[in-house]
Formats: sequence, C-alpha cells, structure tokens
Amino acid sequence: MRNVALWQAQYSPLTPAAIGRAATLALYDELSLAPKPGLVTLIDAGSHEDMDAHTFMRSLFSLRRYFAQIAEAGFGGADFAVLERCGIAAEARMLAATGGVNTHRGAIFMLGLLCAAAGAALREQGGALRPEALRDALRRHWGGALDRRSQRPSALPGGIAARRHGLRSASEEAALAFPVLFDTALPALKEALAQGLTPRQARLDTLFHIMAVLDDSNLAHRGGLAGLRWAQRAAQDFLDRGGVARPDGLRAAQAIADDFVRRRLSPGGAADTLAAVCWIQRVCPAS
Repeated sequence: MRNVALWQAQYSPLTPAAIGRAATLALYDELSLAPKPGLVTLIDAGSHEDMDAHTFMRSLFSLRRYFAQIAEAGFGGADFAVLERCGIAAEARMLAATGGVNTHRGAIFMLGLLCAAAGAALREQGGALRPEALRDALRRHWGGALDRRSQRPSALPGGIAARRHGLRSASEEAALAFPVLFDTALPALKEALAQGLTPRQARLDTLFHIMAVLDDSNLAHRGGLAGLRWAQRAAQDFLDRGGVARPDGLRAAQAIADDFVRRRLSPGGAADTLAAVCWIQRVCPAS
C-alpha cells in the first residue's frame, strides 16, 4: 500500500490495517452478541434459513482486506467513484465466499464509508480519532456524491421496500452522515457502559435503541410497514421497561428474539449500525 509508510510515520498506531482489523472485529462483535431479535448469532440462525454463523465467518474472512483498502483510499483523497468500486469488488468476494448469500452488503457500504472517513480524518487532522471528525470527513469529502446516490432508484429489496413505504433508505441515512449511528447508537452505548453494564449488556441495549428509531428496510422488506412498526414498538417497550439493566433483562430480550423468529423478522440494518458503533468504540477509544 503506497501510503502506509507516510501513515505510520505520522499517525501510528492507526494504520489502514488497524482500521480494517477494527471493522472485521466489530462485525464479529455483532455476530457473537446474543440474544439478538431475528439475527444470526454463534448459536442460532435467527429468522434465516440460508445462513448461519459459518456463513458469516466465511464472509468476514473474505472482507478482511477490503476495509483496510478503503481506509487507505480515504487517506489518499479518493473520490466516491473509487470507494464505490472498492465496495462492488468486496461484495463480489463476499458472494463468492458465501455461495451467493448476502451476509454483509449493508456493512460493506456503511463500515466501508466509515473506514474511508477515518483515513481522510487522520490525513487532515492527525492525532486520535474522534467521532465528530469521522462525521465531518464523511460530509465534506463525499456528502454530495452520497446525496446524489440516495436519489437513484434502488434495485435491491431493502431499497425497494424503503421507497414503497416512504422510509429513509440506507443511502439516505448515509447522505445524512448516519444520524442514527451518531445521535442514537453512540450515546446509548456510552450511557450503558457508564451505568456499569458489561460490554455484552451495553451492546444489546444499544441494539434495542437502534431498532426503536431506525427505518430498517430489512424489516420493511420482510414484514412490510406493519412489521417494521411492530418491531420498533417492541424495542421501545423493552427500553421503557428498563432494558437489559432490569433483573430479567436478558430473559426479556430472549422472549423478543423468539417472537421475531416466529414472525420471520430480522433487523439487518440495525445489526449493521450496531457493528458500526462497535467499530467507533475500537478506533475512537477516548470517545
């Protein structure tokens, strides 16, 4: 990688490899968390019949170089077309590794953009990364391109569902510099940890905060608008009753997870956002 020597000289220990490794570990943070409503974990497949933990691990292995590559592209000042080509190639490797199963398409997009933003922020500012610097870099470097991309009709199931139901799509969320991630997920995770919850408990509580507000197009695709709204209400009710911190919090979360499986619902967009906040926690440890 042509920029690694410069990066290491100025910004060690954060390198493209370190930022990419943090992204891969964050995806594992999400996979290993349980009980999650309708999502694949290390011990069950949730609401899915075409994937399990082994599928996810093959996908993770196929993506490990992508996140470092796109971080370096951001460090080098790449335009959005370059990032998009990186993502398309990564998606092809993911599908080859999983036999055509979409395990991480949303994460390729979301975490890829964040890794690129990390590279750009470090090039410009140096020192320790902070969440606001990531968001600012995303807006300044690719905000216009992301806004134009969000206006293109999507041929993917989630994008079609978002348009049909008048929801904010994943592309629109990116064009706004990920408000659910920065304004909901990150404060929720910080608050949960400050209250003394374990990392597992804090991540699970954060997932429910995300689910309560995100226009999750995966839920809309699987369950229509009614399914999405039911899931949002279930998440908010869980939080209103005390969330994971209450004495029976994990048991209550498991009951909701079972209900999601019965309804065949899976909040894939929330899972991507959870992985993204786990990544921020790794690359911005002082935040």
